[in-house]
Amino acid sequence: MTSTFELFPDPAPAPSPISPFRWAGISPQTTAALRETLQANHEKWHIFFNDRRFHNHGAHAIIAAWVLGADADIIRAVYQHSADYQRPAFKSPAPITLQNFHEHLGKEEYYNSYLEFFKGEVQAKGFSSVLEEFVFAEKSNFSGDAQPQMLNRFMSGLVHPLIHTGYGAELGLPGMIVEGLAQTAVHEVDATKLVPPSAFSPATSEHNLITRLASMLVLDNRSISKPSTTSGVHAFTILARLLKDPKFDVKKIGKSNDFQYLVDNLSEPLLKILDDWAVDASDPKGVEKKIEEIILTNVLLYALPGWKEGQDFKANFFTMHLVTSSLFLSSLVPYLGPASQALFLKSYFAFSLAWYLSRGAPALDIPGFFAADTLHPAQPGTRPTPWEGALGSPATASNPNPWLPIIQNSIISPDEHVPKLQRALAHYSAIYGSRRAGEGDLKDTELEGADKVDGSLFIRAAGLTDKRMGRIHSGEKANEFWDREF
Repeated sequence: MTSTFELFPDPAPAPSPISPFRWAGISPQTTAALRETLQANHEKWHIFFNDRRFHNHGAHAIIAAWVLGADADIIRAVYQHSADYQRPAFKSPAPITLQNFHEHLGKEEYYNSYLEFFKGEVQAKGFSSVLEEFVFAEKSNFSGDAQPQMLNRFMSGLVHPLIHTGYGAELGLPGMIVEGLAQTAVHEVDATKLVPPSAFSPATSEHNLITRLASMLVLDNRSISKPSTTSGVHAFTILARLLKDPKFDVKKIGKSNDFQYLVDNLSEPLLKILDDWAVDASDPKGVEKKIEEIILTNVLLYALPGWKEGQDFKANFFTMHLVTSSLFLSSLVPYLGPASQALFLKSYFAFSLAWYLSRGAPALDIPGFFAADTLHPAQPGTRPTPWEGALGSPATASNPNPWLPIIQNSIISPDEHVPKLQRALAHYSAIYGSRRAGEGDLKDTELEGADKVDGSLFIRAAGLTDKRMGRIHSGEKANEFWDREF
């Protein structure tokens, strides 16, 4: 945070070594376009673009384009594409203060006032203190007659408040942080039972404020491509136990694609199974391991249910958000004290599992997925003919790194989710791509076929998504819709 409290300064260094990397292509011109368009989005538009509370993703797409190295012209085009359907910002009926903070939670007409409130709080106290006080403290969730449930709101709406705030944490952008916190405040509570009162301790906030500075060192600089061998129940084992429990077979009771039904009726048994997944936030290696477990699980839950041998890939809209949101865990955790780190990761994982189970818990053919011919995704059309002295075979020389055309396609996609997803998958490939099948902790989990999972998961998922959503840099038409069912 600067002394003048710029909302959208030049992006700061990432808060941890495993926060998303930034692609080549960033320049003074692209950074100027980034700041200009984020400021315009902040001043002109509401956080919901219609009365059905659909989220304004404009800032997400702008930042994704900048991080991926897009030209300044493309960054401005990304903004304009989003601006064409946004709802204008408007003044709230009354200001928000500490005294009336709880009175207007969930009311979208108070977004502007919550925005101004959080500007003052973040400027005065800093992001870490505000995040602890207004999202993770017991008084901001369950306190007396008030039931503000701010952590629940932070995870609601397919975790969009988390995503928005996460961009601010990743790049050090106060404007994104205050927008994300204001969005949290005006979101409705949709999963009380997933974040129950028992998850909070009165001492949590005070302890976190004392230990917060030490937590900034949680994610250290050791080699991050090596699988952790820290003991404990793996996320894959939690997933396996849920899949084996007939209570969670929502298809049998005709409740597929009903998130609210699952939350209202199955949160208690879900959390009971999740109890065995412990986060020891006093151990930096353990925190990083749990983040990796969530990432591997969430990418599996997106990629594998949509894949069937000989059929077109189904890129599911709901589980796709489990991947895009997981990208920000490593950037938000350093701003939290240990107790809140554990609460954050466990609550987020509970929401992730609930979304997957609510879609009918589709099967995961792990051996089939990793045996399929999806390791080297190609682009359509005639390939260029490399010079005869180029290294490698003609096939590989014409497409030496399949990530590059995938990222090019995503940068110019009219769908704001595509660059967000492909950026996440590319980052995971960079830090976890060296993982070998049967190596480390995966082979000992209870998930059938887990010993076949390797670091190719991310390029396979990205290539399948690229083909499904349209390889537009090569002339294919963009697919307008994500799949809603598997």
